[in-house]
Amino acid sequence: MLKIIAALVFIALAVVAIRIAYAGPTPEPGSQAPAFTLPDAKQQNHSLKDYAGQWLVLYFYPKDDTPGCTKEACSFRDDMFQLEKLGAKVVGISVDDSASHAKFAEKYSLPFPLLSDADGKTADSYGALTNLGIIKIAKRYTYLIDPKGKIAKRYLSVDTSRHSQEIIDDLKQLQKQAQS
Repeated sequence: MLKIIAALVFIALAVVAIRIAYAGPTPEPGSQAPAFTLPDAKQQNHSLKDYAGQWLVLYFYPKDDTPGCTKEACSFRDDMFQLEKLGAKVVGISVDDSASHAKFAEKYSLPFPLLSDADGKTADSYGALTNLGIIKIAKRYTYLIDPKGKIAKRYLSVDTSRHSQEIIDDLKQLQKQAQS
């Protein structure tokens, strides 16, 4: 009987944890990208409107200086020339603070802004927040935002070893379609 009660309690706690961890819905391709204004590693604010008229790779990541996040950031760094040639800017967002971002960016010579979403509101507006009560972590989601501020493509399952190249390929395809 005690095992049954323990199992029921465990199931109830799991259901509560899943409900707490639920993030808002992810914006659909074609919809307006949710606005944001967040500080970078130098405490300078960046807003979605700052990137109007150009492509924006807006990527959310869990934690500075962890293996997957480092691999993803360094891939974007290594592909910056190609991305910029395609008219795209890259911006990373996590719930880490600006000081953590500064260390991470300096350690790996990251040439793009990392924004601090300390309260998780921006990540939540993009459906990219795991909220476990006192612990908040951004999910590894990326949004490709077109020059008009609309979601052109979303990536909800990211392979960090090839993600940057995937973005480059998709940008080329989207730009080719726009010219047709």
